[in-house]
Amino acid sequence: MRGEPSCPRCGGRVRAPGLFADSWHCDAHGTVHPLQPVLPPGVEALAVVVDRARVPVWMPWPLPVGWLFTGVSYAGDDRSGGRATAVACSGPGPLGGVGELLLVAEEPGVGLGARYAGVAGPDPGPRLRMDEPPRTKLLAAGRPTPLWLVSGTPEDRAVFAGEALGLWLWAVLWPQGSGLLMYDEIVLTDLRDAGAEVDLLPCGALSPRLLS
Repeated sequence: MRGEPSCPRCGGRVRAPGLFADSWHCDAHGTVHPLQPVLPPGVEALAVVVDRARVPVWMPWPLPVGWLFTGVSYAGDDRSGGRATAVACSGPGPLGGVGELLLVAEEPGVGLGARYAGVAGPDPGPRLRMDEPPRTKLLAAGRPTPLWLVSGTPEDRAVFAGEALGLWLWAVLWPQGSGLLMYDEIVLTDLRDAGAEVDLLPCGALSPRLLS
């Protein structure tokens, strides 16, 4: 899927580096790491993002029963590498119907996770009550990783966030009831460290959530 780079925080147009600037620029958010066009789900698309990523490319592994990989994107350019990654999956929701999960790993200040979460960014900030016990824990790259519920998000989704490998980890799920999935024994693998089994990853149709 072709397209132009955009602002990771708002989806607006960005100006490329030029004679008078050495970074990408959004009129609303200033200097940004550009969000690259979304790549349709496939092993080749994952390979592109994994090769360029300087942050984890998180994937539930194994995928929940019946779930499929449904798209990937990253924020960054050829010079800086991927400073944020977004991986989409979908499958049977815990309360019936179709559930969708978007996992974002990013450096502080990028703002991609906040965009998909539907909150003002760039980071969780006061919406994350880390003075309270975490709502759930999962394994990320073999490490126990607590996640907190993000407050003030739109009612159509559930949003969790925390820190993994020193970077922000966001989990955004639609509809809101699909948030129950995060209370299962979720194991996340950084696909930068995955082996040949990725070639067997089941793929579905491109998730429209990545395009929002």
